[in-house]
Amino acid sequence: MASTSRTRTGRGRGRGRGRGRGSGSSSLPPPPSTLPLIIEEFFIVVYEDPLVKKELPKKFADYLDGKEPAKVYLRAADCGPRLWTVEVLFDGQGRMYLDKGWEKFAIAHGVDFGCFVHFKYEGDDVLIVKVFDGTMCRRYYYSDDEDTDDESDDDVKPCIHPL
Repeated sequence: MASTSRTRTGRGRGRGRGRGRGSGSSSLPPPPSTLPLIIEEFFIVVYEDPLVKKELPKKFADYLDGKEPAKVYLRAADCGPRLWTVEVLFDGQGRMYLDKGWEKFAIAHGVDFGCFVHFKYEGDDVLIVKVFDGTMCRRYYYSDDEDTDDESDDDVKPCIHPL
């Protein structure tokens, strides 16, 4: 009669590592190629003149494909309702740039060489912006209602943060 004892080989119904429990259905998320492309946040690092047009990531430009805005509205995070109007350029090769209006925003928010600029797309052509300096520490602003050529700022409250 053959022995019914089974030697341990690391396989089988043991309590060790395995493929999990249940009916065999996986709790893993679907592979990335099957997920919808949603680009809500991205950053740029300022390696060249901070006041000239800035190229945004190609994936973000691809995300906007078919609905390329002529302008976007930048709002500094935690600085009230002030929106900075910035014209957008598309070069026909899938690249998107922040152009006219970027210089004023960059000056007002201290964007300089080595800055890390984080953008969060809020929809309706609005981007929320956070600026980090060369030490990767976030910059806070005393006010975001300086003189501008935009519409009236009478109802804009300044952004006040203790330093």
